[in-house]
Amino acid sequence: MKIVSRDRWFEVEHRHDGICLIHEPYVRPFYRCNMWHVQGREHDVLIDSGSGLVSLREQLPWLTDRPLLAVASHCHFDHIAGHHEFDERLVHPAEADILAAPNGANTLATDFVGDDMFEAHPDCPLCYAEYRVRAAPATRLIEDGDVLDLGNRVLQVLHTPGHSPGGISLWEAQTHTLFSGDILYDGPLIEDAYHSNLEDYARSLARLRELPVRTVHGGHFASFSGERMRELIDAWFDAHRLN
Repeated sequence: MKIVSRDRWFEVEHRHDGICLIHEPYVRPFYRCNMWHVQGREHDVLIDSGSGLVSLREQLPWLTDRPLLAVASHCHFDHIAGHHEFDERLVHPAEADILAAPNGANTLATDFVGDDMFEAHPDCPLCYAEYRVRAAPATRLIEDGDVLDLGNRVLQVLHTPGHSPGGISLWEAQTHTLFSGDILYDGPLIEDAYHSNLEDYARSLARLRELPVRTVHGGHFASFSGERMRELIDAWFDAHRLN
């Protein structure tokens, strides 16, 4: 397995509207979490925190130059393993117990963490050999309808269970931007995790389809348009014969 230095582990792609994508390019695409940094006037938000193999705060110190809210879209290992590095940690109550006491089973790490996940390993062998998700108890619980006020922009919390019971999306109505987590992205969806629920999935997708979305930033794979979102949702309902 190829070894890369820790200072090359993350890539940052700046988008418009004060949004940037942080990801781990040596994690293969199916497993690679999109971490979304949203800049506001008074606070920033980091949606998800990746695999935790390499320290975000060490390699991207600018993340904590300003007050930051670390939000968990849900509590699978690839989305929360860096949360312990941040002082303010937000999660839906349905998965607060996982964030506070993560293990290989409840975060899916046991099922997925292995050589198939990586193109390369970071230059800290114990990161992988002794991999675990560290506890990061929530400092704030967020539920459907709550808002994250960043000073000049507002993100509304949408409870979108189905992939997992505490899954959330964040909706910025002003820019018609949806951060969808793992309930929807343009790639193979995971619907059969130990706490997935297809009826919840259907309700969440039907709700998202009604939003006037222009851009979707998902938990994995590339961002896409609102038109593509509606195509993906319609295809999901067709495949599941749930329309």
